[in-house]
Amino acid sequence: MKKVGIIILAAGESKRMGSPKQLLQIEGKSLITRTAEVALATDCYPVVLVIGAHKPQIAPEIVRLPLTVIDNPTWHEGMASSVKMGLIGMYMTYKDIDAVLFLVCDQPHLSVALLEKILDEYQSKNAPIVACQYAGQVGVPVLFTRPYFEELLDLKGDKGAKSILMSHLDEAHLVHFEGGEIDLDTPDDYQKVSKK
Repeated sequence: MKKVGIIILAAGESKRMGSPKQLLQIEGKSLITRTAEVALATDCYPVVLVIGAHKPQIAPEIVRLPLTVIDNPTWHEGMASSVKMGLIGMYMTYKDIDAVLFLVCDQPHLSVALLEKILDEYQSKNAPIVACQYAGQVGVPVLFTRPYFEELLDLKGDKGAKSILMSHLDEAHLVHFEGGEIDLDTPDDYQKVSKK
């Protein structure tokens, strides 16, 4: 079995939401807790959580979970800084990693079954990249193998892992993520999901 770690990117400011979306409650649990519990229910190790903008509010929420928590003091520079901090944090915890799976915490339909589907695609097909497909687009969760780590570490500004995915789309294996297009960016997004 190849060794896969998970990085949860949760350092953002949630400007459009107006409050830390990581702490929004869905079915009695915060988004950050739900995402972390889904990640921890897989065989992946380590599970690294990158926090930043709302660290004082978020840290107490996940203190009981067996995560490697990385504080990103340069979160305001954009997504690239969190991708880098996550990779460095993962490498410090476990140098023997073959692939990394990136998650964000604002996809309420994220599930253990989906992550297992991604991991199975990677393990059984020896896929260099595995990404999700939903509503005519591709995106997170996305798994990258070691040959792409250098490109991920070279990211700048507000470019996230998606820019690497798009430049290597012909190498990517895609799995369907039902409801993957639903992410919570605004109070209106949250209202729609919490009413269901």
